[in-house]
Amino acid sequence: MWGFILALIIGGVAGYIAEKLMKADHSLVINVVLGVAGAFIVNLIMSLFLGINGGNIIFQLIAGIVGACALIWGYRQYKLRQG
Repeated sequence: MWGFILALIIGGVAGYIAEKLMKADHSLVINVVLGVAGAFIVNLIMSLFLGINGGNIIFQLIAGIVGACALIWGYRQYKLRQG
């Protein structure tokens, strides 16, 4: 249970930092979703391709920020192509 709550907190912080880095404007819920989803995606890629399993909070925060920035960028590219 605590792991889930900690993941939400780290995801929220990561999403907030990514929002500020990418100069976006999202709600708290979207920030949490972006941070958690971003961390999941980056962790999956790192685990599958590099064999790296990050377990500490700092690694998870960085993974969340990188992943959330990638998701924001990808969404912007999608919207540009849609017109």
